[in-house]
Formats: sequence, C-alpha cells, structure tokens
Amino acid sequence: MTLSQLGPEHYKAMALLAVPKRGGKTFEQIAKECDIHVNTLLNWRKDPLFEREFKREVIRGTQDRLPEMMDAMISAVVEDRNAAAAKLILTANDMLTDRVEVNAEVSTNKDLDAVKARIAAMRKTNESTTEE
Repeated sequence: MTLSQLGPEHYKAMALLAVPKRGGKTFEQIAKECDIHVNTLLNWRKDPLFEREFKREVIRGTQDRLPEMMDAMISAVVEDRNAAAAKLILTANDMLTDRVEVNAEVSTNKDLDAVKARIAAMRKTNESTTEE
C-alpha cells in the first residue's frame, strides 16, 4: 500500500532514522518508540513518499556539516592527490561542467559574401556619421 500523506508518526520515525547510525537503535526499538510494528516501519522505508521525505530530513540534518565535509575533501585532494574529490568539489561549486562538443561548419562563400557586405555597409554608415 502506497502512502498518500504523512502523519506525525512518519515524521517521528524519520527523525529517529536520520540520526547517524540510527542513534545506536535497532529498527525494532525505533518502531516501538513510534508505537508501530517493525514490519510497518520496514514497509514505510520502501514507500516512495516516505523515502523522498526521509532524504529531505537527512539533508536537513547534514547541512550544518557541509563546510566541514568540503574542507575534508579539499584536504584529500591536496594530500592524497584525489582527482575524484577534486572533480566533485569543482562540480559542487559550478566550476566544472560536463564536456560540451561544438561542431563548426565551414561557411560557404555565400555566407562570407553576406558578412563582407554587412561590414561594408557598417563602415559606410560609420563614415557618414563621422563626417557630420
């Protein structure tokens, strides 16, 4: 059965599950604290709505440590010459993008003639405004 909405018991379970290493608690202990059966908790973990909101809860709980994590990654890049960590840091800071290939087509003489005509027209316009 797929969840259509989440209630207080879901959010309580998420908060307990989001603690690093579940705060040393087993799934059975967490289920008992939420006053549900352990199978219910395990079924919630498979539910798309619960999982999506659970991931948000984990992110909220880890945002405070992002600067510390980035600092550790930078140390790994420098000390261990870790290229994967360097790529991740650069990507996270929008300093590295996926490779983009550009195919340049050779312009025809017709295109070149049109450009030359525009340049000549612009020069003529520029000369007439300079004389005034």
